[in-house]
Parts: sequence; C-alpha cells; structure tokens
Amino acid sequence: MRPLHVLLLNEYFPPDTAATAKNAALVAGAIAQRHYVTVLAGRPSYDPTVRHRPYLWRREWQGNLTTERVGSTAFSRFRMKGRVANYLSYLALAVPRALWMRPDVVLAMTDPPIEGIVGASIAKFLGRPFVYNVRDLYPDMALAGEILHSGRWTDSWERSHRRALHSAARVIVLGEDMRERILEKGVDPARVVVVRDAVPFPEIPAAVDEAVVREIRGRFRFVIIHAGNLGFYGAWTTLIRAAQLLEHDGVGLVFIGEGAQKQQVQQAAQSCANVRFLPFRPAGELPSVMAAGDLHVVTIKKGLEGVVVPSKMYNIFAAGRPLLAVATQKAEVARWAEKCGCGLAADPDDAEQVAKSVRSVLAAPERLEHMSGEARKLAKTYDRLNELRKFVDVIEQAANG
Repeated sequence: MRPLHVLLLNEYFPPDTAATAKNAALVAGAIAQRHYVTVLAGRPSYDPTVRHRPYLWRREWQGNLTTERVGSTAFSRFRMKGRVANYLSYLALAVPRALWMRPDVVLAMTDPPIEGIVGASIAKFLGRPFVYNVRDLYPDMALAGEILHSGRWTDSWERSHRRALHSAARVIVLGEDMRERILEKGVDPARVVVVRDAVPFPEIPAAVDEAVVREIRGRFRFVIIHAGNLGFYGAWTTLIRAAQLLEHDGVGLVFIGEGAQKQQVQQAAQSCANVRFLPFRPAGELPSVMAAGDLHVVTIKKGLEGVVVPSKMYNIFAAGRPLLAVATQKAEVARWAEKCGCGLAADPDDAEQVAKSVRSVLAAPERLEHMSGEARKLAKTYDRLNELRKFVDVIEQAANG
C-alpha cells in the first residue's frame, strides 16, 4: 500500500515525561517506519526534561516524523487551574492548525481528556477515518475518582464521548477490561482492538545493584513494593490497613514514587512502622527495584476496572516478579494473577483478605518461584515490538476501510 499520512493528536510529547507522551513517541516512531506521521502537540508542560520559551508555533523533523507544537501555556500540572489553562490553550491553537492539514488518518489519544471528542470532530470535518487510542476512559475516570460529580455537564460529556467512540473506524484500548467497558457503550466489537503497553522482553535478565536492593528492602524479611504513581485510582487505605495486619509477620510495604495522593497515603500510614516511602529511582535502577520486592503491587479501586489499565504490570512480568493484584476480578490484572499463576489477587475493599493472601506465600518460597516463572512466560507473550506492529496494522486497516 502507498505510504499514509497520519495525524496524531496529543498535547503531551517528549520532552514531556507523561506516560502518554512516552507512548505517543513509541507509537509515532512505529508508524513512521512505514508511513508519514505528524504529531500535533503543545508546548512542553508535564515535568519536561527541556522547557521551551513562548512561541506561537514551531516544527521539528526527524525522518518520516514531523512534530508540530502550538504555543499553549505551560503552567505546572500540579495546580488544576494551570493544567486546565494548558488544555484549553492547546485545543484553541491545535484545532485550527489540524483543520488545515490533509492527513489520511486522524489518530487521537486522551490528553487533554476531551481529545477523543476533538479528534472525532476534526476527522469528520476533513472526511477522514478516525482512530481513537483510549489511554484513560473519560468521563468515567473523573466520576469514579470523584474528581467530578455527576450532573448535566458530565452527562453531556458522556454523550459526546459516545458519539466519538461510535464514529471511530477503530478504537484501540489497553486491555480486555477496558474493551469490556467500551463495548458496554454500544460500540461495534469488531472495531475495538486491544493493543497493550508492553515492554521489551529481555531474554537475559538485567544486572541488579545489590546495594540498591538492600536500601529499598531495609530491615524487612519480606517486602511488598508499590513502584509508580500514587494516584486516585489505588486502594491505598486497604493496602495500609493490610500492612498494619502484617507488621508482626516481618512484612514491609514500600512505596516508590510520587503522585497526587501521596500526602494522604503518608498521613494514613503515620502510625505504621513497617511502611516506607521512597522517591522515584532513576530508570537505570528499575531492575534493582524489581528485584527488591518479594511481591509487587498493582492496585485498582473497585469501580475503576477498565477505566485505567496500569502499564507498570508489564515491567513486573518482564522482570519475572510475583504480582499482588489488589483489584476485583473485573480487572484483567487480577484475572491474570490467578488464571496464569503469576501472582495473588485480593479484594481492594478487604484488608483482611489482602493480608491473608500475603501470609499464604510467606513460608512458601517455591510458590513465589513458580509465580516468577509464569510472569516471565506472560511477558514474552506481550512483547512491545509485537504490540507496536499490531498498532500500525490497525491504522492501516482503518485507512483501508
């Protein structure tokens, strides 16, 4: 087939460090191996590694990949007013620019949260196929996380979002649980495709720094690690309560990372001697972080299954580490833990069950070893390169009707 021109809409793109920025870069790079890609992004604002001075518009080239940036505001993301200003200024400048382009396919992600609705409208105006890569499901996420309350405005948002989903030639989601959520909205199953945020599968495990491992583990004989964002979607209260129940078993709970809920989680754990908080480690220390945990936590609050799909679970699988899924069976990660034998699953509202699950492996190192092997097998099934190829295939299918 002839090379396509794909327009990718997402506010964040490197040097932004948001997860969607990194994923957008991976996707754009994969598509650009066969086709032409224009990424329409904003001025870097999400904890960028490099900041840009104000401008109205700028363009960068690298092979088949063109990055166009509109001069949106770049306020700190930690204040909601600043983040909303960034969203609105990006959309105000990006939409007119997009309407002047002539792509073969319009691909939208979910930054800002109404990007899918905007992308569907742009594709309709241009008469081009629309592909929607749902990274986080809105407004479901905002409602379930109690960021917004149900009302006329959120009802209107949901109706507009459903129209965008129904207009898409393909909807790309991150897991089977998210696919189930989308299908509940009446979207044709044939148009909803799962492409996972997998990681490269290392045939030879990466080297581990034992000093880093000792620093993370501290004095605990058994360590549960949550490495990643402390956002609103986690069952933090249940985890803290479970840690309290496990204190006399020599179990430690270590949080590594930052997030909007970190302060609240720290306050809840003030009286817990076996709960520690550490900052993010450099990317090069990821193998050591993985090696430090006897169990690695992925947690999803009840009601948020399929609304968010934590990508960090693929790092856990690739490292061959046992998983503790604090989530209901509606979440794919909990199903994997039990059906694939790569970990444990426990109710996110039941600290006693979480503690009981952990105690079941405290004196059974052979079970942990088995889980590690099953995790590696699962990781090999979902290698990043294969998933990116699948993504490109979906774009080509959408372009060909």
